[in-house]
Amino acid sequence: MESLEFVLAGQPYIELVKLLKVLAVVSSGAVAKQVIERGMVTRNGELETRKKAKIRGGDLVVFRNWAIHVAS
Repeated sequence: MESLEFVLAGQPYIELVKLLKVLAVVSSGAVAKQVIERGMVTRNGELETRKKAKIRGGDLVVFRNWAIHVAS
């Protein structure tokens, strides 16, 4: 599994759909929405199906072979 890190850089959170798009683990925002709706993403070990879920520092998002660690 490939590990990625995303730093919030002063922001309190990032929406899940934007996180996947910004890190380019999906090709577009539309694809990000689809993979979230299809139950292909977990957050801190639990299924996350909310496209606009607020991802905060300390969260771990897993999609396919990417583990995304979010830092404050």
